[in-house]
Amino acid sequence: MKQILLLIFISLPFTLFAQATNDSNRLAKVVQFSGLVLTSDSLQPLPYAVIYDKTKHQGTYTNALGFFSFAAAEGDSIIFSYIGYKKKAFQIPVQLTADKYNMVQLMSTDTVYLAATVIHPYPRPEELKQAVLNLKLPNDDMERARKNIARMSTPEIKMSVPVDGREASTMVLRNQASTYYYRGQTPPQNIFNPIAWSQFFEAWKRGDYKNKN
Repeated sequence: MKQILLLIFISLPFTLFAQATNDSNRLAKVVQFSGLVLTSDSLQPLPYAVIYDKTKHQGTYTNALGFFSFAAAEGDSIIFSYIGYKKKAFQIPVQLTADKYNMVQLMSTDTVYLAATVIHPYPRPEELKQAVLNLKLPNDDMERARKNIARMSTPEIKMSVPVDGREASTMVLRNQASTYYYRGQTPPQNIFNPIAWSQFFEAWKRGDYKNKN
């Protein structure tokens, strides 16, 4: 009788350990967690919404159609977040019969109230003009403004400033139009253009071609 009781006490911890192991394996069952993230008012997909698994400290984000899918476990706490929308919390159910779980998460807009801004305009244009005239600017800003509007430096600034996209595209289109217009014949040369020669002599008299260094 004592031997039987001894065997029961010895085997009891192993039985409890095996049961705890089975329970932990059951709670840690991995499932494929998938779904859609949509707006609650218009049911439009929310692209690149963040889905964060607080339990495992990992997550993913939705694609352009609002779809997501990643591996999670039963009982994990999931947080859905998107800029301009309220965060949503969800917990994956336990004891699922399948290894997949699908859902549709609706997100409601989060209203942000900004502080009121009161604009006090000048009552008369004369007061606005006087305020602008009385505005005191630092000396370096005034000197920089004088240099920018100087007539002598304006051509140099114009030549040093690079062209923008609009000017570059216009130049390319003009060159292409000129090429298509004179296709099959010799294009005119400015060396035989009297107006070009006149402009050259005027620039020579002004000293545009002198070495300024």
